[in-house]
Amino acid sequence: MKCPYCFYQESKVVDSRPTDEGERIRRRRECLSCGKRFTTYEVIETTPLMVVKKDRSREQFNREKLLTGLLRACEKRPVSLKTLEGVVDDIELSLQNSLEREVCTEKIGEMAIERLKGIDEVAYVRFASVYRQFKDIHSFMEELNAILRTKEQD
Repeated sequence: MKCPYCFYQESKVVDSRPTDEGERIRRRRECLSCGKRFTTYEVIETTPLMVVKKDRSREQFNREKLLTGLLRACEKRPVSLKTLEGVVDDIELSLQNSLEREVCTEKIGEMAIERLKGIDEVAYVRFASVYRQFKDIHSFMEELNAILRTKEQD
């Protein structure tokens, strides 16, 4: 690490401790040439996850957009914010752990639909109706009938 005072290329670590709930490491260093001390921070480098939208444009993954959509679907339903944040955390972790750096909105939507199905059926249908853009009442009824068939099998 280059000294900010004399620009010498080598220094030694004098103290090291985690900060920001373990997200970063703070290191106190001492220059091996001039002896002055300075602080550096070490953070995990993450590759941004890009979302490919329906119009083929790309934007960085935004967990707040996903949470907002889930909140809208769960409006006036007995689903806690903590549960929905857990869903978003789970989806984000799954996406980050995949080897793909670009993911289409369809995949994110399907992941959300799948998780909502086990949490609240009404919220699931609301989210699916907006996400899948049901063209008419028949496509909506097909989805409802599929839910009913699944419930009867359980």
